[in-house]
Amino acid sequence: MDDLEPLTAGVDELFSDHALDPSLSVTLPPGYPVWPDPSFPQHQGVAGPALWMTDGPAPPGLWARFHAAHAETGLWPLLLDDSAQPWSAGQIAPEPVAEIDTYDPAAFVAEVWAEWHEPPIDLTPFGRYSPGLAPAGHPCEDPGAAAERLAARLAGRPLGLVPAGRGADVLAAVGWQGARHHNAFTAPLSAVVRGWEDRFGVRVVGLGFDTLELSVAAPPVTFRHALRVAAEHATFCPEVIVQGPGTLAGHAEQIRDARVWSFRWE
Repeated sequence: MDDLEPLTAGVDELFSDHALDPSLSVTLPPGYPVWPDPSFPQHQGVAGPALWMTDGPAPPGLWARFHAAHAETGLWPLLLDDSAQPWSAGQIAPEPVAEIDTYDPAAFVAEVWAEWHEPPIDLTPFGRYSPGLAPAGHPCEDPGAAAERLAARLAGRPLGLVPAGRGADVLAAVGWQGARHHNAFTAPLSAVVRGWEDRFGVRVVGLGFDTLELSVAAPPVTFRHALRVAAEHATFCPEVIVQGPGTLAGHAEQIRDARVWSFRWE
């Protein structure tokens, strides 16, 4: 890792006042700030680059180093699954992080459930009425340790750095459009992930064109609890059920004691 450059090399463009402490010990490989393509539909109230991204695959362990330094840098690390889209092509539409506060995860789940006049999946055993949010899980390990283990599994991807106070906020902050056909705005999805951070020790680790990889430190360990979580997953990403086991019960079995939640929207 002798080719690493000081942290301020291009990353300070992410901050409006360019206020980044040059004495910070974490360094990074060559990369560049990612700006939204002006021709791509944008939201109002956001200016500047959305994230900083390495030129190529990040060196092993770099995600963990930035994750540990998040409190110092204000930068949340992401391992990006990139094939030109969306990052290199600028196909992103950043939303104000403050918008996340206007959404309630329970209301989001209930609204999506209520709008399913022809549900994409069998809603057994819940039927037409949403069961609401699942209770919190019991921690099985430190959230940071679970996140670092998933980051090691995703090695070989480029590293992205996003100015965000917590991992859930990066979905809105970078203007990720992976679930656009399911939800017009990303802020409500960030609100849901915030709730999972608090209840299940979730951490945002990987993000792609239409994929999301979360580590889980307090997963549901009983079938009954997992079934409630599966109902939340169905409203967040119906494809995880439709293109997976096909039933809430089947998905519940898959996520019992699972330390990774993977989502793909198609």
